[in-house]
Amino acid sequence: MLDYQISKTMELQNTVKEALNALYHHPDDGVRMQADRFLQDFQRTLDAWQVADNLLHDATSNLETLIFCSQTLRSKVQRDFEELPSEAFRPLRDSLNNLLREFHKGPPKVRTQISIAVAALAVHVPAEDWGDGGIVNWLRDEMNSHPEYIPGFLELLTVLPEEVFNYKIAARPERRRQFEKELTSQMEVALNILTACLNINELKEQVLEAFASWLRLKHGIPGSLLASHPLVLTALSSLNSELLSEAAVNVISELIHYTTSRESGGVQVQMPLIQVIVPQVMNLKAQLRDSSKDEEDVKAIARLFADMGDSYVDLIATGSDESKLIVQALLEVAAHPEYYIASMTFNFWHSLQVTLTRRDSYISLVNESTIESEKNRRLHIFRPAYESLVSLVSFRIQYPRDYQDLSYEDLKEFKQTRYAVADVLIDAASVLGGDAALRILYMKLDEAAACCQNEESEWRPAEAALFGIRAISSYVSVVEAEVMPKVMGRLLKLPQHPQLLQTVCLTIGAYSKWLDAASGGLSILPSVIDVLMSGLAKSEDSAAAAALAFRQICDDCRLKLCGCLEGLFHIYHRAVNGEGTLKVCAEDSLHLVEALSKVISELPPDQAKRALEALCLPVVSPLQEVLSQAPEMLNNRPARDFTVHIDRFGYIFRYVTHAEAVADAIQRLWPIFKAIFDLRAWDMRTMESICRACKYAVRTSGRCMGTTIGEMLEKIQELYKQHHQPCFLYLSSEVIKIFGSDPSCADYLKNLIESLFQHTTRILTSIQEFTSRPDIADDCFLLASRCIRYCAHLFIPSAAFPALVDCSLIGITVQHREASNSILTFLSDIFDHANSTEGAKYLPIRDAVIIPRGSSMTRVLIAALTGAVPSSRLENVTYTLLSLSRTYGAQSVEWARESVSLIPLTAVREVERARFLQALSDAAAGVNVNALSVPLEELSDVCRRNRTVMEIVQGALRPA
Repeated sequence: MLDYQISKTMELQNTVKEALNALYHHPDDGVRMQADRFLQDFQRTLDAWQVADNLLHDATSNLETLIFCSQTLRSKVQRDFEELPSEAFRPLRDSLNNLLREFHKGPPKVRTQISIAVAALAVHVPAEDWGDGGIVNWLRDEMNSHPEYIPGFLELLTVLPEEVFNYKIAARPERRRQFEKELTSQMEVALNILTACLNINELKEQVLEAFASWLRLKHGIPGSLLASHPLVLTALSSLNSELLSEAAVNVISELIHYTTSRESGGVQVQMPLIQVIVPQVMNLKAQLRDSSKDEEDVKAIARLFADMGDSYVDLIATGSDESKLIVQALLEVAAHPEYYIASMTFNFWHSLQVTLTRRDSYISLVNESTIESEKNRRLHIFRPAYESLVSLVSFRIQYPRDYQDLSYEDLKEFKQTRYAVADVLIDAASVLGGDAALRILYMKLDEAAACCQNEESEWRPAEAALFGIRAISSYVSVVEAEVMPKVMGRLLKLPQHPQLLQTVCLTIGAYSKWLDAASGGLSILPSVIDVLMSGLAKSEDSAAAAALAFRQICDDCRLKLCGCLEGLFHIYHRAVNGEGTLKVCAEDSLHLVEALSKVISELPPDQAKRALEALCLPVVSPLQEVLSQAPEMLNNRPARDFTVHIDRFGYIFRYVTHAEAVADAIQRLWPIFKAIFDLRAWDMRTMESICRACKYAVRTSGRCMGTTIGEMLEKIQELYKQHHQPCFLYLSSEVIKIFGSDPSCADYLKNLIESLFQHTTRILTSIQEFTSRPDIADDCFLLASRCIRYCAHLFIPSAAFPALVDCSLIGITVQHREASNSILTFLSDIFDHANSTEGAKYLPIRDAVIIPRGSSMTRVLIAALTGAVPSSRLENVTYTLLSLSRTYGAQSVEWARESVSLIPLTAVREVERARFLQALSDAAAGVNVNALSVPLEELSDVCRRNRTVMEIVQGALRPA
């Protein structure tokens, strides 16, 4: 039998070698894919342990084999350690130790994988079972006994603390916490090992990297001890070392973060260390301007200043002389010509702005006058820094000369840079005040505009200045009368280069509130509209900007524009009908529809009604023309031929706020809408568009809709039976919200929901149907939740209620996120509804439905918690499960006990079950559910720790 096993292992080793050779060297893609599949399947087998170990010890194995086998062994230790019998630990540890020695000068990739495997093994195995006082003491003894292998052991010491945060390791949460405690208790031993290794010059870089790794544990070592520690002093003295600077920067960066961490005791406890670090970093300031320095070295130094700024922002915000020096250094970083270096400071400028301006920063002060005084003192101190910052960063938003030749990715990156700089300008405006920041940026605009007289002139500096002015628009006072009139005067006269005109239009839109409030706003509106008309005609990008600006101006200046409707309608007709030279696309024309709708909303009712008819007219005509065609031609028309016009109706119904006028419009338009429903019910895109328009009509008109609402509901009820379009459900959802509590609507709403839910539950009869039709599931259960809130008196007593509960139990574990969340929300709404005054009267009906299904419902929810749905959905699953417990008390805990008792003890231990059930008992007893999520999340982690366990758990919870 033993000979057979050895023979089988040898055969499998050869097969693995052949598969690797095929994967890396065979010319046929099909063969390579087959080899890849075989190797992935092999890694999941029990044989992979022995085969990978043998091949790693085999001197004839090539590099590809060594890398694959070291990765396999690392993966097996991380994920599948529980496959092995308990007595296998010692031989595995010894084998890995031998491999670590063998490869101490071998391929780095292989050595790293083996080091991670040993560290992962230590996560699984408690210190008392590891022996020798735990892995750190064991490692110290190994290094003392075998100094020739110290480089390999140092790598293990480096990765060890990193594995505390590695959730690929299939360790239970309790064991992970225990491992972190074991390492922190051994921090002194680890630092002593590293200190001893400092005597070996060639290992100093490795020692510093290991020290940085251990600092990430944030163990509370007193600042006074670290301030004079040899490892810290070595790192500080190595900042100027050509060979060690990168590792030294990593250490100092971690030390900076360490000094502000909660675990270390915070800034006050770590002040002795801070007082050592800051002067040493400040000494590097001159190197930021040293042109002889390598760019990567400058980047590393800049990173230290940025880390210092981010970490010590609360100290810096006090405005001490030392903090001013740090801010000055950060300004030098912000001035660096390379954006990726300068941008390291952007987070600091934001954090400092928030600290200076928020009230919480001054909460320790005794009264309002003291708070205001201190706030003004600090703002005054940092005003010069933010004034300099505006000038330092604003040049970065200027278009490059070769912008037309930029690739798509480079142009995208440039735009991201502009947005990031805009955020910095906003931070500056928050500190300086928008009016002061505007003055600085206007000086740049004034200077640039003087050189920008025609379309052939240099337009880029003026565009950049305008971009900055637009960015701070929300911070500029609407009554600013010194600079804004000059800005408007300038931008209305700038040449109409496409990019410049686009930014001019966007800036006009951004200052629409100023235009409304300014004393001369009305007099310049005609000139503003002329510029926007130029934007509509220049290019597609400028047309999009101009359309957006029209929307913003009509929103904020609507009262001023009520007398200009004729001119606005002229622009609207040209844009919507595609007449003339305007380059407005259909999507951007919606801004103009919204713009006119908002102005019309300010008119008296009679005038609004007539204006609304005029607004609808250019939308109706093309739809009537399309509908006049023969049915066979209509079926071949693309959805866009309908949706372009229907979407405009949607915007009209959404933004015209006269309920009676909109109700009258939808009544007149209903024959057209009805025809579209009848002719295109099969077309999802058209139906989504028309249902959205109807939704806004219902929302705006409300109970003014009269008989139209009944006809609309009859139509969607009829068509849903044939075509099952999800949008019919969400339109019904809006109707339920508006009319659900209206007694006069009760009969047709009851028929509506019973019909829709009856047909939906006939469709969604299996998890496969939920998977193939998630949109229907999503909208169905959103509608059901809305019924609980707005017409429980119709829904809960109906036959649809138990049918939907049964349907929900089938679909909880659907992988579609929105559908699953809608189902879980529906269930928690059922449980929470009893807490309302309205809900109490339906308790007997609800309980008659839920209690008989309680056991199976709990089982499905626990299956979802433990792996049937992605872990990203745990919050909703947890809330639903705790709501069930809160509602059904001890009975629900018994349902849960039945379910978890099905899970084998090899997957979930008794103590883990008990902790989970105790959380449910606490929820049943009325404890706040938000405080009980951790035990449920830990059960989820335990059951998801690897594929094998998850399959065992899901198999146990699967209904027979």
